[in-house]
Amino acid sequence: MKADPAIQRQLLELAKVDAELSRTAHRRRTLPEIAEIDAGEKKVRERRDALVSAQTAASDLDREIARQEKEIESVRARGDRDRKLLESGSVAAKQMTDIEHELNSLTRRQSALEDDLLELMERREALELDAQRTSAEVAKAENEVAEAIRRRDEQFADFDTTQARRDEDRAKLLPRFPEDLIKLYERVRAHKGIGAALLRARRCGACQLDIDRREIAEIKAAPEDNVIQCENCGAILVRTLESGL
Repeated sequence: MKADPAIQRQLLELAKVDAELSRTAHRRRTLPEIAEIDAGEKKVRERRDALVSAQTAASDLDREIARQEKEIESVRARGDRDRKLLESGSVAAKQMTDIEHELNSLTRRQSALEDDLLELMERREALELDAQRTSAEVAKAENEVAEAIRRRDEQFADFDTTQARRDEDRAKLLPRFPEDLIKLYERVRAHKGIGAALLRARRCGACQLDIDRREIAEIKAAPEDNVIQCENCGAILVRTLESGL
Protein backbone atom coordinates (compact mmCIF):
# COMPACT_ATOMS: atom_id res chain seq x y z
CA MET A 1 0.00 0.00 0.00
CA LYS A 2 1.16 3.52 -0.75
CA ALA A 3 0.20 6.86 0.77
CA ASP A 4 1.65 10.34 0.72
CA PRO A 5 4.29 10.62 3.52
CA ALA A 6 2.64 13.79 4.79
CA ILE A 7 -0.67 11.93 5.05
CA GLN A 8 1.05 9.07 6.86
CA ARG A 9 2.48 11.51 9.38
CA GLN A 10 -1.01 12.79 10.07
CA LEU A 11 -1.88 9.28 11.24
CA LEU A 12 0.09 10.18 14.37
CA GLU A 13 -2.49 12.88 15.13
CA LEU A 14 -5.28 10.36 14.70
CA ALA A 15 -3.44 7.81 16.84
CA LYS A 16 -3.00 10.43 19.57
CA VAL A 17 -6.73 11.17 19.54
CA ASP A 18 -7.57 7.47 19.60
CA ALA A 19 -5.12 6.88 22.46
CA GLU A 20 -6.90 9.49 24.54
CA LEU A 21 -10.27 7.95 23.66
CA SER A 22 -8.95 4.55 24.75
CA ARG A 23 -7.59 5.96 28.00
CA THR A 24 -10.90 7.66 28.68
CA ALA A 25 -12.83 4.45 28.05
CA HIS A 26 -10.43 2.50 30.28
CA ARG A 27 -10.72 5.04 33.09
CA ARG A 28 -14.51 4.93 32.77
CA ARG A 29 -14.50 1.12 33.12
CA THR A 30 -12.00 1.04 35.98
CA LEU A 31 -13.13 4.07 37.96
CA PRO A 32 -12.62 3.23 41.68
CA GLU A 33 -16.05 4.63 42.49
CA ILE A 34 -17.66 1.80 40.48
CA ALA A 35 -16.20 -0.85 42.78
CA GLU A 36 -16.95 1.36 45.76
CA ILE A 37 -20.61 1.63 44.72
CA ASP A 38 -20.90 -2.13 44.19
CA ALA A 39 -19.39 -2.84 47.62
CA GLY A 40 -21.50 -0.11 49.21
CA GLU A 41 -24.75 -1.40 47.69
CA LYS A 42 -23.88 -4.90 48.91
CA LYS A 43 -23.33 -3.51 52.40
CA VAL A 44 -26.65 -1.64 52.24
CA ARG A 45 -28.45 -4.86 51.29
CA GLU A 46 -26.77 -6.77 54.11
CA ARG A 47 -27.58 -4.08 56.68
CA ARG A 48 -31.17 -3.85 55.45
CA ASP A 49 -31.52 -7.63 55.75
CA ALA A 50 -30.11 -7.45 59.28
CA LEU A 51 -32.56 -4.66 60.12
CA VAL A 52 -35.52 -6.65 58.79
CA SER A 53 -34.32 -9.66 60.78
CA ALA A 54 -34.11 -7.59 63.97
CA GLN A 55 -37.50 -6.01 63.35
CA THR A 56 -39.07 -9.41 62.65
CA ALA A 57 -37.58 -10.86 65.84
CA ALA A 58 -38.85 -7.84 67.77
CA SER A 59 -42.32 -8.30 66.29
CA ASP A 60 -42.30 -11.97 67.29
CA LEU A 61 -41.27 -10.99 70.82
CA ASP A 62 -44.04 -8.38 70.96
CA ARG A 63 -46.56 -11.12 70.30
CA GLU A 64 -44.94 -13.36 72.89
CA ILE A 65 -44.93 -10.52 75.43
CA ALA A 66 -48.61 -9.82 74.74
CA ARG A 67 -49.43 -13.51 75.20
CA GLN A 68 -47.41 -13.62 78.42
CA GLU A 69 -49.10 -10.49 79.78
CA LYS A 70 -52.50 -11.94 78.96
CA GLU A 71 -51.65 -15.15 80.81
CA ILE A 72 -50.35 -13.20 83.81
CA GLU A 73 -53.55 -11.17 83.85
CA SER A 74 -55.58 -14.40 83.75
CA VAL A 75 -53.62 -15.88 86.69
CA ARG A 76 -53.94 -12.62 88.61
CA ALA A 77 -57.70 -12.53 88.00
CA ARG A 78 -58.08 -16.08 89.29
CA GLY A 79 -56.04 -15.17 92.36
CA ASP A 80 -58.21 -12.10 93.02
CA ARG A 81 -61.31 -14.23 92.69
CA ASP A 82 -59.98 -16.81 95.17
CA ARG A 83 -58.96 -14.16 97.67
CA LYS A 84 -62.42 -12.62 97.53
CA LEU A 85 -63.94 -16.04 98.24
CA LEU A 86 -61.69 -16.45 101.25
CA GLU A 87 -62.49 -12.97 102.48
CA SER A 88 -66.22 -13.53 102.08
CA GLY A 89 -66.21 -16.29 104.75
CA SER A 90 -68.87 -18.15 102.77
CA VAL A 91 -66.83 -21.23 101.93
CA ALA A 92 -66.52 -24.46 103.90
CA ALA A 93 -63.29 -25.37 105.68
CA LYS A 94 -62.36 -28.08 103.16
CA GLN A 95 -63.04 -25.74 100.22
CA MET A 96 -61.03 -23.04 101.96
CA THR A 97 -58.03 -25.38 102.13
CA ASP A 98 -58.34 -26.12 98.42
CA ILE A 99 -58.62 -22.42 97.62
CA GLU A 100 -55.54 -21.59 99.70
CA HIS A 101 -53.61 -24.36 97.96
CA GLU A 102 -54.71 -22.99 94.59
CA LEU A 103 -53.73 -19.45 95.65
CA ASN A 104 -50.24 -20.65 96.52
CA SER A 105 -49.96 -22.36 93.14
CA LEU A 106 -51.26 -19.26 91.36
CA THR A 107 -48.76 -17.07 93.21
CA ARG A 108 -45.87 -19.29 92.16
CA ARG A 109 -47.22 -19.44 88.61
CA GLN A 110 -47.58 -15.66 88.46
CA SER A 111 -44.05 -15.17 89.78
CA ALA A 112 -42.62 -17.56 87.16
CA LEU A 113 -44.61 -15.87 84.39
CA GLU A 114 -43.46 -12.42 85.51
CA ASP A 115 -39.83 -13.60 85.52
CA ASP A 116 -40.30 -14.93 81.99
CA LEU A 117 -41.95 -11.66 80.97
CA LEU A 118 -39.03 -9.67 82.39
CA GLU A 119 -36.60 -11.79 80.36
CA LEU A 120 -38.69 -11.29 77.23
CA MET A 121 -38.80 -7.54 77.78
CA GLU A 122 -35.03 -7.42 78.26
CA ARG A 123 -34.57 -9.33 75.01
CA ARG A 124 -37.03 -6.96 73.32
CA GLU A 125 -35.07 -3.96 74.58
CA ALA A 126 -31.82 -5.47 73.28
CA LEU A 127 -33.44 -6.08 69.89
CA GLU A 128 -34.70 -2.50 69.80
CA LEU A 129 -31.18 -1.21 70.45
CA ASP A 130 -29.84 -3.56 67.77
CA ALA A 131 -32.48 -2.34 65.31
CA GLN A 132 -31.61 1.30 66.05
CA ARG A 133 -27.90 0.62 65.57
CA THR A 134 -28.53 -1.31 62.36
CA SER A 135 -30.84 1.42 61.06
CA ALA A 136 -28.04 3.94 61.63
CA GLU A 137 -25.65 1.65 59.76
CA VAL A 138 -28.11 1.42 56.85
CA ALA A 139 -28.36 5.23 56.70
CA LYS A 140 -24.58 5.58 56.82
CA ALA A 141 -24.06 2.99 54.08
CA GLU A 142 -26.73 4.64 51.91
CA ASN A 143 -25.04 8.04 52.36
CA GLU A 144 -21.68 6.55 51.40
CA VAL A 145 -23.19 5.02 48.25
CA ALA A 146 -24.89 8.31 47.37
CA GLU A 147 -21.57 10.15 47.78
CA ALA A 148 -19.74 7.59 45.62
CA ILE A 149 -22.46 7.89 42.95
CA ARG A 150 -22.08 11.68 43.01
CA ARG A 151 -18.32 11.41 42.52
CA ARG A 152 -18.76 8.78 39.80
CA ASP A 153 -21.26 10.94 37.93
CA GLU A 154 -18.90 13.92 38.12
CA GLN A 155 -16.13 11.81 36.62
CA PHE A 156 -18.47 10.43 33.96
CA ALA A 157 -19.44 13.98 33.01
CA ASP A 158 -15.75 14.82 32.55
CA PHE A 159 -15.25 11.66 30.49
CA ASP A 160 -18.27 12.53 28.36
CA THR A 161 -16.82 15.98 27.69
CA THR A 162 -13.42 14.56 26.77
CA GLN A 163 -14.95 11.90 24.53
CA ALA A 164 -17.16 14.43 22.75
CA ARG A 165 -14.16 16.65 22.03
CA ARG A 166 -11.97 13.81 20.81
CA ASP A 167 -14.82 12.38 18.71
CA GLU A 168 -15.10 15.81 17.09
CA ASP A 169 -11.34 15.90 16.49
CA ARG A 170 -11.49 12.41 15.00
CA ALA A 171 -14.34 13.34 12.69
CA LYS A 172 -12.26 16.25 11.37
CA LEU A 173 -9.19 14.08 10.81
CA LEU A 174 -10.77 11.09 9.05
CA PRO A 175 -11.55 12.80 5.71
CA ARG A 176 -7.83 13.50 5.24
CA PHE A 177 -6.95 9.83 4.73
CA PRO A 178 -7.43 7.57 1.70
CA GLU A 179 -10.03 4.89 2.27
CA ASP A 180 -7.61 1.96 2.00
CA LEU A 181 -5.19 3.55 4.49
CA ILE A 182 -7.84 4.25 7.09
CA LYS A 183 -9.26 0.74 6.69
CA LEU A 184 -5.83 -0.71 7.40
CA TYR A 185 -5.40 1.62 10.37
CA GLU A 186 -8.78 0.69 11.84
CA ARG A 187 -8.21 -3.02 11.29
CA VAL A 188 -4.86 -2.95 13.11
CA ARG A 189 -6.27 -0.75 15.87
CA ALA A 190 -9.20 -3.13 16.40
CA HIS A 191 -6.85 -6.09 16.90
CA LYS A 192 -3.85 -4.47 18.59
CA GLY A 193 -5.23 -1.33 20.20
CA ILE A 194 -2.85 1.02 18.34
CA GLY A 195 -3.24 1.60 14.61
CA ALA A 196 -0.18 3.70 13.90
CA ALA A 197 2.93 4.80 15.76
CA LEU A 198 6.12 6.74 15.26
CA LEU A 199 9.23 4.81 14.31
CA ARG A 200 11.69 6.47 16.68
CA ALA A 201 15.38 5.52 17.00
CA ARG A 202 14.63 2.22 15.27
CA ARG A 203 11.99 1.29 17.81
CA CYS A 204 8.27 0.76 17.22
CA GLY A 205 6.27 3.32 19.16
CA ALA A 206 3.36 0.91 19.48
CA CYS A 207 4.90 -2.28 20.89
CA GLN A 208 8.09 -0.52 22.10
CA LEU A 209 10.30 -3.26 20.64
CA ASP A 210 13.55 -2.58 18.80
CA ILE A 211 13.41 -3.46 15.13
CA ASP A 212 16.14 -5.80 13.92
CA ARG A 213 18.74 -4.75 11.36
CA ARG A 214 17.21 -6.71 8.52
CA GLU A 215 13.82 -5.05 8.90
CA ILE A 216 15.43 -1.63 9.38
CA ALA A 217 17.35 -2.14 6.14
CA GLU A 218 14.13 -3.01 4.32
CA ILE A 219 12.35 0.02 5.77
CA LYS A 220 15.26 2.27 4.85
CA ALA A 221 15.24 0.97 1.29
CA ALA A 222 11.47 1.31 0.88
CA PRO A 223 10.09 4.35 -0.97
CA GLU A 224 8.82 7.14 1.31
CA ASP A 225 5.24 6.62 0.19
CA ASN A 226 5.25 2.91 1.06
CA VAL A 227 3.06 2.12 4.07
CA ILE A 228 5.25 0.16 6.47
CA GLN A 229 3.95 -2.06 9.26
CA CYS A 230 5.75 -3.38 12.31
CA GLU A 231 6.45 -7.08 11.86
CA ASN A 232 5.81 -7.66 15.56
CA CYS A 233 2.54 -5.82 16.28
CA GLY A 234 1.29 -4.80 12.82
CA ALA A 235 1.05 -1.08 13.61
CA ILE A 236 1.64 1.31 10.75
CA LEU A 237 5.14 2.71 11.27
CA VAL A 238 5.31 6.44 10.50
CA ARG A 239 8.80 7.51 9.42
CA THR A 240 10.19 10.92 10.35
CA LEU A 241 13.63 12.39 11.01
CA GLU A 242 13.39 10.80 14.48
CA SER A 243 13.31 7.30 12.99
CA GLY A 244 17.09 6.93 12.91
CA LEU A 245 17.15 5.67 9.35
